[in-house]
Amino acid sequence: MTTATATLEALHATDISLLIGSKVHLDKAALLSGEYAADLRELLERRGVIVFPQINFSDEEQIAFTRTMGRFLTEMEGQEVYNITLDKSLNQKSEYLKGSLYWHADGTMNKVPIGVAILTSKVLPTWGGNTEFCNTYAAYDLLPEEEKKQIEGLRAMHSAWTSLFYYEPEPSYAKLEEMIRIGEVELPLVWKHRSGRKSLVLGCTAHHVIDMNPTQSTRLLVRLRDWATQPRFVYSHEWSVGDAVMWDNTGTMHRAMPYDPDCGRLLHRTKTEGEEPIV
Repeated sequence: MTTATATLEALHATDISLLIGSKVHLDKAALLSGEYAADLRELLERRGVIVFPQINFSDEEQIAFTRTMGRFLTEMEGQEVYNITLDKSLNQKSEYLKGSLYWHADGTMNKVPIGVAILTSKVLPTWGGNTEFCNTYAAYDLLPEEEKKQIEGLRAMHSAWTSLFYYEPEPSYAKLEEMIRIGEVELPLVWKHRSGRKSLVLGCTAHHVIDMNPTQSTRLLVRLRDWATQPRFVYSHEWSVGDAVMWDNTGTMHRAMPYDPDCGRLLHRTKTEGEEPIV
């Protein structure tokens, strides 16, 4: 029996597709016990996304479960649970979430990106609103060898203000300045992980490839994004109330699919600290 098969059996898990995603059918008590934490971390690193169908975590249970997966990370304002919603009464900074409709990883502007993130569905959208994930490990692994050689050593500039133009092509100068103050960071196109694996570093924060002609830079970033987000690397989760989805933020990108902005869609997010910078 292979290690991967043994892990699936231990977790009562099934793979969703060949290259991304598994469903785990352990009950809530088993998950909260921490007994399966090592197996879950191994499965997550290998599969990118784990779904716990209708596990119905309370906020306190979600926090406790997240702590079994790594060192818990609070929000900048100190909250343990973050409201993913466009409802300003529940999230005063919901404007920033408009960028979540485009492929991204969380915390790319941080010195060390977020490690593991967990979303639990509380209020469904009236239409749309799936969350999509792509496996950037698998996307790198299956790149043609010639393409790997071409992007080895290339670096791109990332910034929050770049993502602003995805959802607001003509922002006010004041809003642009607000986003620019968040800063920018230069990151490699290929993340060389301590494990020896490699993943692509892309998304809506990527502005340009350093020292490359602007046209060629845009072509490369868009071509790599198209490659990494093709159907074989993607899992699209259609939410039911109570579902929890956990993903490896160091080896995936994600986005929300369009939905009615006034519908009250609400997910609760918790997360762990990352363990390595992007190098």
